[in-house]
Amino acid sequence: MLKEKAGEIAGNIWNALNGTEGMTAKQLKKATKLVDKDLFLGLGWLLREDKLSVEEVEGELFIKLI
Repeated sequence: MLKEKAGEIAGNIWNALNGTEGMTAKQLKKATKLVDKDLFLGLGWLLREDKLSVEEVEGELFIKLI
């Protein structure tokens, strides 16, 4: 059940990032309307699949598709 949810959340995150130069975690959370635990669950899924680049910029996570 949780695995299906993670995949769905990952799809929402991918859709929000698609066509952008990337977003901060805060911007992505607002764009997807996800709570922290769900946002990080989806990010973990996409990171494991090598779909994201994540770096820390001025103390904030910056996320973009690769």
